[in-house]
Amino acid sequence: MKLNLLVIFAVTLLTSCKSKSDTNLEIQGTWQLISGTTIENGSSKITDYTKDFKMIKIINNTHFAFLKHSINPKDTADFDAGGGSYTLNGDQYIEHLEYYRDKNWAGKRFEFKLAFHQDTLIQTGVEKVEEAGVNRVIIEKYIKAP
Repeated sequence: MKLNLLVIFAVTLLTSCKSKSDTNLEIQGTWQLISGTTIENGSSKITDYTKDFKMIKIINNTHFAFLKHSINPKDTADFDAGGGSYTLNGDQYIEHLEYYRDKNWAGKRFEFKLAFHQDTLIQTGVEKVEEAGVNRVIIEKYIKAP
Protein backbone atom coordinates (compact mmCIF):
# COMPACT_ATOMS: atom_id res chain seq x y z
CA MET A 1 0.00 0.00 0.00
CA LYS A 2 2.81 2.42 0.91
CA LEU A 3 4.58 1.62 -2.38
CA ASN A 4 1.40 2.44 -4.35
CA LEU A 5 1.08 5.79 -2.56
CA LEU A 6 4.74 6.54 -3.22
CA VAL A 7 4.33 5.74 -6.93
CA ILE A 8 1.19 7.91 -7.16
CA PHE A 9 3.00 10.77 -5.39
CA ALA A 10 6.03 10.50 -7.71
CA VAL A 11 3.88 10.44 -10.85
CA THR A 12 1.84 13.41 -9.62
CA LEU A 13 4.99 15.37 -8.81
CA LEU A 14 6.57 14.67 -12.19
CA THR A 15 3.47 15.55 -14.19
CA SER A 16 2.86 18.77 -12.26
CA CYS A 17 6.33 20.22 -12.93
CA LYS A 18 6.63 22.59 -15.88
CA SER A 19 9.66 22.77 -18.08
CA LYS A 20 10.59 25.87 -20.10
CA SER A 21 8.96 24.37 -23.18
CA ASP A 22 5.74 23.80 -21.20
CA THR A 23 5.72 27.52 -20.32
CA ASN A 24 5.93 28.36 -24.01
CA LEU A 25 2.86 26.21 -24.61
CA GLU A 26 0.79 28.64 -22.52
CA ILE A 27 1.25 31.36 -25.14
CA GLN A 28 1.28 29.19 -28.24
CA GLY A 29 -1.74 29.51 -30.48
CA THR A 30 -3.71 32.24 -32.17
CA TRP A 31 -4.63 35.29 -30.11
CA GLN A 32 -7.09 38.02 -31.05
CA LEU A 33 -6.27 41.55 -29.92
CA ILE A 34 -9.28 43.06 -28.16
CA SER A 35 -7.80 46.32 -26.89
CA GLY A 36 -4.60 48.30 -26.92
CA THR A 37 -3.49 51.18 -24.75
CA THR A 38 -0.70 53.46 -25.90
CA ILE A 39 0.94 55.85 -23.43
CA GLU A 40 3.12 58.48 -25.05
CA ASN A 41 4.28 61.91 -23.87
CA GLY A 42 2.05 61.73 -20.80
CA SER A 43 -1.18 60.98 -22.64
CA SER A 44 -2.87 57.68 -23.25
CA LYS A 45 -5.02 56.38 -26.06
CA ILE A 46 -7.17 53.26 -25.88
CA THR A 47 -8.09 51.43 -29.07
CA ASP A 48 -10.97 48.95 -29.13
CA TYR A 49 -9.96 46.28 -31.64
CA THR A 50 -13.41 44.68 -31.64
CA LYS A 51 -15.01 47.49 -33.67
CA ASP A 52 -13.11 48.92 -36.65
CA PHE A 53 -10.11 46.58 -36.81
CA LYS A 54 -9.26 42.95 -36.37
CA MET A 55 -5.80 41.84 -35.34
CA ILE A 56 -4.43 38.43 -34.51
CA LYS A 57 -1.06 37.28 -33.21
CA ILE A 58 0.01 33.73 -34.00
CA ILE A 59 2.65 32.22 -31.71
CA ASN A 60 4.34 28.86 -32.17
CA ASN A 61 7.23 27.44 -30.17
CA THR A 62 9.86 29.75 -31.75
CA HIS A 63 8.18 32.52 -33.78
CA PHE A 64 5.33 35.00 -33.73
CA ALA A 65 3.45 36.81 -36.48
CA PHE A 66 0.77 39.47 -36.37
CA LEU A 67 -1.83 40.51 -38.93
CA LYS A 68 -4.12 43.53 -38.69
CA HIS A 69 -6.74 44.89 -41.05
CA SER A 70 -9.77 47.13 -41.11
CA ILE A 71 -13.11 45.35 -41.02
CA ASN A 72 -14.54 48.00 -43.35
CA PRO A 73 -14.65 46.25 -46.76
CA LYS A 74 -14.01 49.56 -48.55
CA ASP A 75 -10.80 50.21 -46.59
CA THR A 76 -8.35 47.95 -48.43
CA ALA A 77 -5.25 50.03 -47.65
CA ASP A 78 -5.37 49.62 -43.86
CA PHE A 79 -3.33 46.46 -43.40
CA ASP A 80 -0.35 45.69 -41.19
CA ALA A 81 1.75 42.58 -40.64
CA GLY A 82 5.05 41.52 -39.17
CA GLY A 83 6.82 38.80 -37.29
CA GLY A 84 9.99 37.21 -36.10
CA SER A 85 11.37 35.06 -33.34
CA TYR A 86 10.81 35.41 -29.61
CA THR A 87 12.19 34.26 -26.30
CA LEU A 88 10.19 33.58 -23.19
CA ASN A 89 11.59 33.26 -19.69
CA GLY A 90 8.84 33.15 -17.10
CA ASP A 91 6.75 36.26 -17.73
CA GLN A 92 9.52 38.02 -19.68
CA TYR A 93 8.64 37.89 -23.38
CA ILE A 94 11.06 39.37 -25.93
CA GLU A 95 10.12 39.79 -29.57
CA HIS A 96 12.85 40.02 -32.21
CA LEU A 97 11.01 41.73 -35.06
CA GLU A 98 12.57 40.36 -38.24
CA TYR A 99 9.87 41.14 -40.80
CA TYR A 100 8.01 44.42 -41.06
CA ARG A 101 7.06 46.85 -43.83
CA ASP A 102 8.76 49.78 -42.12
CA LYS A 103 12.48 48.94 -42.13
CA ASN A 104 13.05 51.29 -39.17
CA TRP A 105 11.27 48.67 -37.03
CA ALA A 106 12.74 45.53 -38.59
CA GLY A 107 15.66 44.11 -36.65
CA LYS A 108 14.52 45.65 -33.35
CA ARG A 109 14.03 43.90 -30.04
CA PHE A 110 10.98 44.61 -27.87
CA GLU A 111 10.72 43.49 -24.25
CA PHE A 112 7.36 42.78 -22.65
CA LYS A 113 5.94 41.39 -19.48
CA LEU A 114 3.13 38.87 -19.89
CA ALA A 115 0.26 38.24 -17.51
CA PHE A 116 -2.73 35.94 -17.73
CA HIS A 117 -6.10 36.87 -16.24
CA GLN A 118 -8.57 34.05 -16.86
CA ASP A 119 -8.77 33.77 -20.68
CA THR A 120 -6.95 37.07 -21.33
CA LEU A 121 -3.27 37.49 -22.20
CA ILE A 122 -1.93 40.94 -21.30
CA GLN A 123 1.31 42.11 -22.89
CA THR A 124 2.94 45.25 -21.45
CA GLY A 125 6.16 46.87 -22.59
CA VAL A 126 7.95 49.71 -24.33
CA GLU A 127 8.13 50.27 -28.06
CA LYS A 128 11.19 52.40 -28.75
CA VAL A 129 12.33 53.01 -32.31
CA GLU A 130 14.48 56.13 -32.46
CA GLU A 131 14.60 56.15 -36.27
CA ALA A 132 10.80 56.37 -36.38
CA GLY A 133 10.46 58.81 -33.47
CA VAL A 134 8.60 56.22 -31.38
CA ASN A 135 8.97 55.89 -27.61
CA ARG A 136 5.82 54.66 -25.92
CA VAL A 137 4.40 52.17 -23.49
CA ILE A 138 1.89 49.71 -24.89
CA ILE A 139 -0.55 47.45 -23.10
CA GLU A 140 -2.27 44.91 -25.33
CA LYS A 141 -5.04 42.55 -24.27
CA TYR A 142 -5.62 39.36 -26.24
CA ILE A 143 -8.06 36.49 -26.00
CA LYS A 144 -7.48 33.05 -27.46
CA ALA A 145 -8.99 33.01 -30.95
CA PRO A 146 -11.71 30.43 -31.55
